[in-house]
Amino acid sequence: MKPAAEADDRGAPLAVFFAVGGVYVAQSIISGLTFTAFPAVLRERAVALDQIGLIYLAVLPWAIRFLWAPAIERYRLPALGRNRSRAILFVGSLVSAAGLALAGAVGVAAPFPLLLACFLIVAFAAATVDIVCDGYAVEALRPQDYGWGNAAQVGGAYLGAALGSGLFLILVARLDWALSTWAMAAAVLALALPFLFGPPARAAIVARPHRPALAPALQRPAVRRGLVLAVLYVAAQKWGLAMLPPFLVDSGVSLDVIGAINGIGGVAVGILFAALGGAAVRRFGAGTVLVAGIVLQAAALAVFALLAATGVRSIAVLVALALASSAAILAFGFVALYARFMRLSDPRQGGIDFSLFQCADAATSMVGGLAAGALAQHFGHAAFFALAASIACGALVAMRVLRLAAD
Repeated sequence: MKPAAEADDRGAPLAVFFAVGGVYVAQSIISGLTFTAFPAVLRERAVALDQIGLIYLAVLPWAIRFLWAPAIERYRLPALGRNRSRAILFVGSLVSAAGLALAGAVGVAAPFPLLLACFLIVAFAAATVDIVCDGYAVEALRPQDYGWGNAAQVGGAYLGAALGSGLFLILVARLDWALSTWAMAAAVLALALPFLFGPPARAAIVARPHRPALAPALQRPAVRRGLVLAVLYVAAQKWGLAMLPPFLVDSGVSLDVIGAINGIGGVAVGILFAALGGAAVRRFGAGTVLVAGIVLQAAALAVFALLAATGVRSIAVLVALALASSAAILAFGFVALYARFMRLSDPRQGGIDFSLFQCADAATSMVGGLAAGALAQHFGHAAFFALAASIACGALVAMRVLRLAAD
């Protein structure tokens, strides 16, 4: 019998691309609002950096979603029946939108624990939706079409960031918190429509002899090496960026400008360098692109440290470097990382395997984000960025020693 992914009634690659692409944009709206826009809004209201760092607790559901991913996958892919991706995603999108609407209703001046609780609810629902969407992408796309999936992930991340952090900050600056948050909730629902009425809605009745489980994934050496790669690469790329929005605010960059960095500018630069990253992967291999991404990020973080230490506050320089670090370099490298993740995932339980890699990504991001606030608060921005650059260099050495970047 053919694997379920081959026997299922899949749509054309382009149709699958638009179905999952809309979900990836919605997920990035949520993450951009939570981890970029919200910290900037709090800092403008003079909230301490160590308290801002607590928002990274909202990464926890993404970091531990592997705990419920097997149950979700077994329900999504029954032994005999239709793929239930659409039903799970529908409920998850509703809960995500409701959580954002609640955060807008209570207001940004509400007690911080209440707002954090709202974002935790949203994060739990979004993490569950991620399980479904990633699993569907792995099973619905053939290996030769994985480039579509990688483009949807990275391109969707930057388009979502433009809405969730860029456009949102501009709306907050010109309107208010409530209307801006409700607009994002509506966007999350609207972006789920291509998935709800696209290829997943036409799933065929299929027999699936394989029972999705966590143990088979963890028993595969390739998956274990992929988890180590995820931790090292994310630490190198993301830890230094955790305090970038507060640093820009402290340097005199307005919310409008930060919104533009994460908005149109970030989208244009991110999509361009995602395409360049994809071309580089095809030409030089994923390993070469991964190494190049870390080298470039370490250099950018070192420059941030130098600017913070010398007190240089040129808006043009800060904006250019922020775009390079948070858009160009991230997009360039993460295309290769996601391509590696997708190829390491078993199509029969893609939601579990891919979730493991992204849980490692989220857990690493959360640890770095929580530590970043305390480090920046007590030692200053210059010391923080210098440490982040050193960590990136150490991660690169570890990857080379362990041969994790070898193609």
